Amino acid sequence: MEPGKPGRSSPRLPRGLGGLPQPLGGGWRGGVHAALNAALLSAGVPEPLTHLGRLEGAEGQLRSQEAGGQAAAPSCWFRSNPEQVDPLRDGVCRYLQLPCEWTVLMLHAKVAQKSYGNEKRFFCPPPCVYLIGPGWKLKQEELKAKDLAASSSRVCGYMGLDSMANSHAEMQKLNFEKQPDSKEFGCAKTLYISDSDKRKHFRLVLKLFFSNGQEIGTFHSKLIKVISKPSQKKQSLKNTELCISSGSKVSLFNRLRSQTVSTRYLSVEGGAFTASARQWAAFTLRLADEYCSQSRSEFPLREGYIRYGSIVRLICTATGVALPLLIIRKVAKQSVLMDVDEPISQLHKCAFQLYGSDGKYLCLSTEKVIQFQASPCPREANRELLNDSSCWTIIGTETVEYTFSDGLRSIRDPVSPAPLITALELTGGGDVAILEVQGEYFHENLKVWFGDVEAETMYRSPKSLECVVPDVSAFSRDWRWLRYPITVPLLLLRNDGLIYSSTFSFTYTPEQNFFPGQPVLQEMTQDSGSLLDTIHQEFTRTNFHLFMQS
Repeated sequence: MEPGKPGRSSPRLPRGLGGLPQPLGGGWRGGVHAALNAALLSAGVPEPLTHLGRLEGAEGQLRSQEAGGQAAAPSCWFRSNPEQVDPLRDGVCRYLQLPCEWTVLMLHAKVAQKSYGNEKRFFCPPPCVYLIGPGWKLKQEELKAKDLAASSSRVCGYMGLDSMANSHAEMQKLNFEKQPDSKEFGCAKTLYISDSDKRKHFRLVLKLFFSNGQEIGTFHSKLIKVISKPSQKKQSLKNTELCISSGSKVSLFNRLRSQTVSTRYLSVEGGAFTASARQWAAFTLRLADEYCSQSRSEFPLREGYIRYGSIVRLICTATGVALPLLIIRKVAKQSVLMDVDEPISQLHKCAFQLYGSDGKYLCLSTEKVIQFQASPCPREANRELLNDSSCWTIIGTETVEYTFSDGLRSIRDPVSPAPLITALELTGGGDVAILEVQGEYFHENLKVWFGDVEAETMYRSPKSLECVVPDVSAFSRDWRWLRYPITVPLLLLRNDGLIYSSTFSFTYTPEQNFFPGQPVLQEMTQDSGSLLDTIHQEFTRTNFHLFMQS
């Protein structure tokens, strides 16, 4: 299914949310007239019962913190029936209210250039890892309390290609350093893939453990495509594998005189754009137009592939800081080609002209990002001359986020294989609705939870789990009277109590319409209780609809 579009079926979930608002005063009978008014207002206004959504991930929480806010538990979560006593459920409820999470955030490029012979073309930008969340600090304090040596609680890591995952000698050691915002950061600067490796795709493998020897887990990147060298041919949209689409994430770096030691990455520090030799940032590259306001904090997404000559926006994924409108231009031999409109490809050299300016381009000066005034080419009118510092290499990037919590029990086993949820699909109808959870690294010891309610879960494959959508009555004893949506986060729980969080959510929404041809209200009777039952039957005999929302 496509995000934001109706599903192919219109399933009816078990025991829907049709009903009246719970009376706020005067008892059951005292609320009848208010209920009748609400029924009249809502008649004939269909709304979907459920939708599948996304919650804020670690990158979004970092953006909120850098903007001056604090990361908090999802406000959409709704507590289930408090009268049902279950220690495991109570533990999940406490986690949802005060999450103590560990997040492993991996950033890496979508493509890697192969090395030939004795050369070593190190991955650029280098794969990097951020350790985020209060769970890391609490665990380290716990280890320090058991062992007075402070070094026993340090996080250590190794990263390498999945073909060398069994040998630490062939993997690169990561040295994690503390960041001002309580994150820990490490990167693998000397990884490469040789020509003896004949694979077209590979993954990076990250192994984490504490310095006392306790293993944390093994984590995988997304697939990385191997290329021999940047394509010099004119790109065609018939083969879009290497093209860059609007809304995708990219990294930009500058390399003076093709020297690796001079590489600088476009980054954001303290709300300002910088050229860093240590850390790089992922940017969302979006197509824009001349009518797009320079001062807007939110930018509508235009679909399509990025072409030279397009007006674009560069928005930092971690902070939300954006550059002014830019025109992306093709670079060839230190000059800008003004009349090229072909699609942009991975590892192409490009320049960013400030929209509305007369030949001013984004440029770096040591660690500062400045403007450079290009000069006209005396020989060709459709070219402008640049300096090296205004030429950027563009490459697509990927982000993988693993979030987990061992707050329910003290767990010493590794957290891997750590599952990743990538998509949801709701099917079925009648009395049962089935949610298929799609992703990677699933296993038989996982259960799907809707908030603090466990769902009956069936393992299908390492990439698929199926579960029965819980009845809405599990979330509120007064479900018959609910007239507002209930949104719950989707979690995966391992059989030993380890919680794997996700950025996905599930929403129950009451449908506020009657069947066609049914009277909105029957003739008033003296018995308010009978009237209330009649109204309730009208609400609960409704159909439900499904749509996807990303």
